[in-house]
Parts: sequence; structure tokens; C-alpha cells
Amino acid sequence: MCEVEYRSSGVPLEEYELTRRDHRRQKQSEESSVSIRRQVEEDNARCRADPAMAERRRQAFENVAKLMQSFKKADHEIMRWRVRLYCGHIIETEAHYSYTDPIDAGGSSKQCPECGGAWQTIVAFEPIGLRGEPPEPTVPTPPPPPKKPTRAELERRVKTLEKENERLRAKFSG
Repeated sequence: MCEVEYRSSGVPLEEYELTRRDHRRQKQSEESSVSIRRQVEEDNARCRADPAMAERRRQAFENVAKLMQSFKKADHEIMRWRVRLYCGHIIETEAHYSYTDPIDAGGSSKQCPECGGAWQTIVAFEPIGLRGEPPEPTVPTPPPPPKKPTRAELERRVKTLEKENERLRAKFSG
């Protein structure tokens, strides 16, 4: 695992005064949500009118769900974050450890479980830590030492070398 320097913004557990930027981001988030909801409703209406399209969509969603299931990450690859939402509530969220903050991980807003499902922008966050400890790195096992030759093998080798030596002497002297 590579070393990541995690960012914090504000301190979620301390008092927090909303800024103009926080109000602007929440308003933009709400406007985007309305626009997206409208597009989804229009698309769903087209699907209800076309059963073949609805079946293709259902199959596509099943394929995506299977693909996402295959990407399960180990606990030591998941960073936990404490975040303060625009509404003032504090929740925990998670993201892959490679992201330096929860907003970069695609989570600029979250559903607040205490506000009844309203999407709220993140106004402060801090890393809590990995969900699990990384496994100890495995040290590669050293190769076994070479097997020592037996006395009989050594004697055979000496005889072979002596014969080769004699052959070469005869070749170069004669």
C-alpha cells in the first residue's frame, strides 16, 4: 500500500459556522438534485412506455451490480471519515484509501440519516483511520541452499575432469 497524506477541513466535532461558500454549494447541490430527478423521471417514463427498453435497462443494472460486487475491497483499503453535513449532523462515511478526502472520492454530499433523506453537502471532514489493519508484509522465503554432492558424485566428477585433462594435454603436446 502506498503512503497517502489525508486532508482535513475544519473539525467536524467542534462548533462550526456555515460560510457563504457552504450555502452556495448546498444551493447548487439542491438545484442539481432537482434537475437530475426530473431527467430520471422522464427516462423512467420512456422505459415504462417501452418494455424492451425496460428489459435492457434491468439487464444493464444487473450487470453493473455484479461488476461492483467483484470490486470488493479489503478492510485495510477503506478509509473512514468523520464528516459534518450542511444540516449540522455528523456522520461517518468511507472511501477507498487512495483518496485524500471524502469529497475527492465523489462524496461532496451525503444523505443525512437524521434529516430523513435530504442530501446535504459536506462542510467539514477529518480522517478517522482505516477500517482494518493492513496485513503484515510477507517476506519471500529464501531459496533452499544447494544440495551438497555426495562423495561418490565428487569422485565421479574428479575422474571425468582428469580424463578431460589428459585428453587436452595429449592434443596440445602431440
